[in-house]
Amino acid sequence: MVGLMDITEAVENRGWTLAYQRADVGFSVLHQRVQLDIDLALRKLKGSTEITISPHSADLKTVRLNCRQCDLNRLSINGKPSASMTYTDPYKQSRLGWKAGINQHHMLQDRLEGQLRVPPPEPELVINLPKSIRILELDPDTTLDRAGKASGDPMVVDVTQNTKPAIDQTTRFTPIIISVDFSIDEIRDGIQFVGFNSGDLQFPHAYSQNSLPGAACCLFPCLDAVDSRSTWEISFRCPRTIGDAFRRSVSLRSASSNGIRGTDSQQADAEQLPGLSDEEEALDLVVICSGDMTDEIIDPRDPSKKTTSFTCTTPVAPQHIGFAIGPFEHVDLAAFRESDEDDKLGQNAVPVHGFCLPGRAEELKNTCLPLAKAIDFFTLTYGSYPFSSYKLCFLEDSMQDCVETASLSLCSTRLLFPEDIIEPLDRVTRQLVYTLACQWSGVNIIPKEPADTWAVVGMAYFITDMFMRKLSGNNEYRYQQKRASDLVCGLDVARPSIYDTGKILWLEPSQAEFLALKSPLVLFILDRRLQKASGSSGFSRIISRVFLNAKVGDMVNGALNTANFQKTCERLGHAKLDVFFAQWVYGAGCPRFRVTQRFNKKRLVVEMLIQQVQGDAQSEVDIDPNTFMRDVKEDLQGIFAGAVQPAFTGPMTIRIHEADGTPYEHIVEIKEVMTKFDIPYNTKYKRLKRSRRQKERTTGPAIDFTAENHDDVLLYCLGDVLQTEEEVREWRLSEWSKEEEDKMSQESYEWIRMDADFEWICKMQLNQPGYMYLSQLQQDRDVVAQLESIQFMAASREHPLVSTIFIRTLMDSRYFHGIRTAAATALARLAKDEIGWVGLFHLEKAFQEFFCLPGSKMTRSNDFSDRASYYIQCAIPRAIAKIRDNSGKAPLTARKFLYEKLRYNDNSNNEFSDSHYLATLMNALAESISSAIPQQSEIFDLMTNDGDELAFFHSCLEEIDRYRRIDEWIPSYHNILSAAALECKRRLMTAGGIPTRAADFLQYTQDGCYSDLRLTAFSCLVELGLTRNDHMLRWFLFVLGTDPSPYIRERMLYLFGKSLGLTAVGESSHPTPASAGPQPTALIIEQESSTQARQDDLARRKTISGALAALRTDLAANTTLQSSLWQAITSPALTLPQLGALLEICSLLYEPQTSILLVLKYPRYWQCHSNGRTTLPGTSKPSLVLTFSHTSKVRTKLVPKLPLRTSAVPQAPPTPALKRSGSSSSTATAPLRLSIKPPKKPGTPGLPQSAGMLAPATPSEGTKPKLTLKLNVKGSSKGVGPGTPRG
Repeated sequence: MVGLMDITEAVENRGWTLAYQRADVGFSVLHQRVQLDIDLALRKLKGSTEITISPHSADLKTVRLNCRQCDLNRLSINGKPSASMTYTDPYKQSRLGWKAGINQHHMLQDRLEGQLRVPPPEPELVINLPKSIRILELDPDTTLDRAGKASGDPMVVDVTQNTKPAIDQTTRFTPIIISVDFSIDEIRDGIQFVGFNSGDLQFPHAYSQNSLPGAACCLFPCLDAVDSRSTWEISFRCPRTIGDAFRRSVSLRSASSNGIRGTDSQQADAEQLPGLSDEEEALDLVVICSGDMTDEIIDPRDPSKKTTSFTCTTPVAPQHIGFAIGPFEHVDLAAFRESDEDDKLGQNAVPVHGFCLPGRAEELKNTCLPLAKAIDFFTLTYGSYPFSSYKLCFLEDSMQDCVETASLSLCSTRLLFPEDIIEPLDRVTRQLVYTLACQWSGVNIIPKEPADTWAVVGMAYFITDMFMRKLSGNNEYRYQQKRASDLVCGLDVARPSIYDTGKILWLEPSQAEFLALKSPLVLFILDRRLQKASGSSGFSRIISRVFLNAKVGDMVNGALNTANFQKTCERLGHAKLDVFFAQWVYGAGCPRFRVTQRFNKKRLVVEMLIQQVQGDAQSEVDIDPNTFMRDVKEDLQGIFAGAVQPAFTGPMTIRIHEADGTPYEHIVEIKEVMTKFDIPYNTKYKRLKRSRRQKERTTGPAIDFTAENHDDVLLYCLGDVLQTEEEVREWRLSEWSKEEEDKMSQESYEWIRMDADFEWICKMQLNQPGYMYLSQLQQDRDVVAQLESIQFMAASREHPLVSTIFIRTLMDSRYFHGIRTAAATALARLAKDEIGWVGLFHLEKAFQEFFCLPGSKMTRSNDFSDRASYYIQCAIPRAIAKIRDNSGKAPLTARKFLYEKLRYNDNSNNEFSDSHYLATLMNALAESISSAIPQQSEIFDLMTNDGDELAFFHSCLEEIDRYRRIDEWIPSYHNILSAAALECKRRLMTAGGIPTRAADFLQYTQDGCYSDLRLTAFSCLVELGLTRNDHMLRWFLFVLGTDPSPYIRERMLYLFGKSLGLTAVGESSHPTPASAGPQPTALIIEQESSTQARQDDLARRKTISGALAALRTDLAANTTLQSSLWQAITSPALTLPQLGALLEICSLLYEPQTSILLVLKYPRYWQCHSNGRTTLPGTSKPSLVLTFSHTSKVRTKLVPKLPLRTSAVPQAPPTPALKRSGSSSSTATAPLRLSIKPPKKPGTPGLPQSAGMLAPATPSEGTKPKLTLKLNVKGSSKGVGPGTPRG
């Protein structure tokens, strides 16, 4: 059975079509041709694209396109080279050019503001059209064929001519063809390579990532917007086999020798095959792409290469073009069509193809078995399939579980499961069917604006649920709708409407979970109301018309608008829906009804009062660490909850089952907050006494199932087991008292059912007695009514009679399995000491009756052939694990029961795997024993008085660890046993039962373990608060920033936000011992400081501002977080959205500082080393060679300026002059010139060498160096010799 959390798990990790309003760029794309040459071994590509655009006016001067991480090599317009363009690659701006720190996060954020803000992203490539390009207005009757002939490209014409009605664009001006040649050497986004890293043992393959707008332009220039739809031609040139992908060709060698990305490690990777066998090397690489394959050609110049071409004649957006390249095995899923459906469809049957990695074909067949039936159902019910075929490809490390592209769904291998696995059957089937439904509503039909996303998502899920009803039955369908309705009522508090939620999907992807939950429910109740109001076929006819409008071109560009959608519903449903859309689409919240009823015997009417109490003030809830980042983003962006609607209006069906058992329906119009009305009573007979009818049932003859006794059959149709006196004694059952029977006999009707036709998403509180709910549980065939009865009685006061009702419901196999599991869960609340632990007794007795040997508590060998029985077998241990005594501890009986079922489990004769069942038992046992962990003050008493308690505790730990060791040798499905063992350890560490050891989880966080197992280990580290340790935090952020799997990085980003949420609200990993707290009778003196601390603690738990302030305070001094977080930000492995998410976290934690840190090296001392005399090149005499080099000693202080020496050479005046005797003052001075000449001969006498005057010539041996100073006065050439006096 799908659990409550599985409803949201089914919509997690989706690739959503995010619509947005794009400003008019002045042109439309008619056709695009893309050619990609992908080098798988070196993870790079080169290619070219040809974009045919249609200008909207003759004044078009610039063409703005999206292009990321590409190196543009050539640009031409209409075949003529052009260089007038501006290109800004955001990935080249994702790192600051200096040594920045965490406080400079805003400087990097400002650089990427255009790419990280609300879509659409800013165009990175701006092309200026040359003046030679003339844009002429064409004749209105001129077709695109004429324009194509003028441009010399008839291929573009042939493709787009047939799709002109779908494009709904008239080519008024001359088309322009823009051609771009590009290459990508460092790929960060747009395509994922798996199996090409060293140590990666997965089969090598690559695939596109189409999760968000902006992913397509990372592979080729385009207009990357969801409303830019065109036809496509795509060709891929890639290696032919896996071996060819890793062998280095001659061209690769020459490129590496020329220095083009030719590192030694990459060359080695290209030459050395990564441990592949000969059979694996020979596996052909298959190219799968959106559209239809036209040809596959072996390259005549290089036989190791091949080119595969595809065309897509249906206009789609660039983000809906997906592809995958790998050694895929093909499975024809159309072969699983039933013969009658095949005959009915004939030539219109849509081919369905499945592709998977080698060795997983059987899992693919088992997982995708219903898809051929689903596509036939959609085609016959809602309209023809918009493409020619449908393909699914299952891939490793996919960020989302499913990504929808045109005629192709890229799915994760996490969804595959073999035949012996039961648990994921319902969830995965619904998810794959929804992926198929998105081909109609999601790819072919897109939302016109972000706010219209609810309609597109809702229609896809609505037709998905319609098929699931056909596949699984009406009970399963209504049961899941009821549980989803209850979940929406609990979540839709202080949230925006589904119309406004579409506008904020870009802010936090988790908003998509709520949108996918409520949108189909709104359409479900709309369908219920339209069927009742007009008697039409309901919403199915409306969906068919919407799909038809998109096909014939009435819906411009295939974009759906909420206003037009409402008009279509009104026109075909023959009803005005303004109020309905205002309350359920544009409005927020869900109604909460409080109903009181009283029978008036005098007037023979039932007086009813319906009050809407959703407007009552509700208590403020604590901040949830799981949604902390979403709440913070909404608070910072100013996104507030929708106004609480005081009154929801509309019709409500009230069904009264009167005394004769006949149901009478009354439709009441709810118009105000308080609605008061009278319902006439029809029956004049008294209510049948239950005691008499029970005696007739148990002691009298068997009931004859004929028309005469049909009412008796209905009265006791369900829950009539365990009726004999012996069974009543054996099962400790209780019956109604005499007073209760008398009161029941005085009632004038059996029960009242509010909203009998399920037309509301609401919480209903009706004050009818419990025995009326019992009648509803036993006599109403609707599973929704039965579930409402279970919910009411589970919330009532504990009583043995309620336990009797639940155990009879559980033991009656005629009930739907969801009702039986709900009864088992409710029995846990009735296991109380005050009523003799009757709930626990009934649960154990039921398990023994169903799954144990007769007359023994020993479990039989598992038999999961009956799915309903399997769900019961899992539900009973889960319920027993929640039983607690008055002190909050699980009773020893419950713990021993779970331990024995885990220890003596036998699956030897079962054809199905018991991995999920064992994980259920392990988690149940850990939950139970963790509640009975003794406190420090109790350990001594246990050791002295009851040593068996501790021995039993250690036996439980050993049993859990035994299954973990078994999983290491015989891996279970997705290593679920190891994951369960880690969760058990985390639970016990949190309760203080075992020491907290990070090493127990670290070994599972390493690369090589299964992805979900790694994430479970990291999640345990976060829950235990171990990421506050510097070493753990450094490792956590290292994996977040560098792991090659985008799925791991995305989930680690979520866990990091959860870790911040736990720190912000101040949750501790270990509970406070009971002895540490104040005693109830102790006197507490509150001081002002403690009051302030309590206020701060309350603020951090209730308000976002208080939580952020506490978070900044707690992490302000954490330098490890600062350095590790900045290293993750600067990692080249992050995608642009992931980088933006980390920068947002930085902006929350740290104050920005606009500064640049300049790093200057200290000067170092020089040292001189003499190399002796040697003859230098070009000289004939030997010279002394000195080598000057830096030392390791640094100079940290400034060197004082050396004084100028004047002893040898006197300081000359500012203007040197020589005054001659007898000269006049007019000719007093003349400048002097000083020259130094070496002596001409070795024996020539000269001046002695003085400081600051070094002879440039090397003197001979035995001769002292001499200098000759010659002072030349302007106009004189007299020399100054040794004996000449100085002037």
